[in-house]
Amino acid sequence: MNPRIGPGLVTAVSVYVISAMYASGMTGISSFLIIIPVIIIIMVLELYRDQDKPFDSLAHTFFPLLYTTLPFSLFPFTGFSHSGLQSLIPHGDIIFSPGIIIGFFLLIWANDTGAYLAGISFGRHRLMERISPKKTWEGFFGGLIIAALAAWLLSGWLGAVDRTGWLAISVIISVAGTYGDLIESMLKRSTGVKDSGTILPGHGGFLDRFDSTIISFPLVYLFIALFG
Repeated sequence: MNPRIGPGLVTAVSVYVISAMYASGMTGISSFLIIIPVIIIIMVLELYRDQDKPFDSLAHTFFPLLYTTLPFSLFPFTGFSHSGLQSLIPHGDIIFSPGIIIGFFLLIWANDTGAYLAGISFGRHRLMERISPKKTWEGFFGGLIIAALAAWLLSGWLGAVDRTGWLAISVIISVAGTYGDLIESMLKRSTGVKDSGTILPGHGGFLDRFDSTIISFPLVYLFIALFG
């Protein structure tokens, strides 16, 4: 496969920057329209490449935008217009709090730590052996319990939503994060690779550090948007 890496990266960065500018009130929603000609240009450029499978090339170019760019582009929306944990950098009259983002990653790490410890200590029943032989139900529930405990302890400090809200977020992270891990394992197996990259050797690749985030954060954002 030979995806359009350069144009794909430009599109990804553009989506994130525009999202941050819109979330902070620096620009209007019409700024997202710039993405339309960029996507069309990528498809037109494929006409001038001598590729045996242009459809596969385009699919491998656009899928990462859906899989990684869109979830990460939601982060600015949870920072701006929410109160809670104060930022170290002053923002003047702009309402900004990193509480949701910091809390999200703390709960992700708590869940991963609990799942790992419970899995190696008590793991007996495989969660989905066909995709990930090492994951167990014991590990899943261990991660869920530790994430919920962390949410209970940190909720008052993080703010943004109440304690019940953070407990709900911990459940979303545990369930969706597990699916995120399994989905990335499925994608790697389908392409016959062990690691997603070489930037972090021994960790399965850089993408492996964020596979849980990719699936769980959009659902956390949706929960906060509806009930926060």
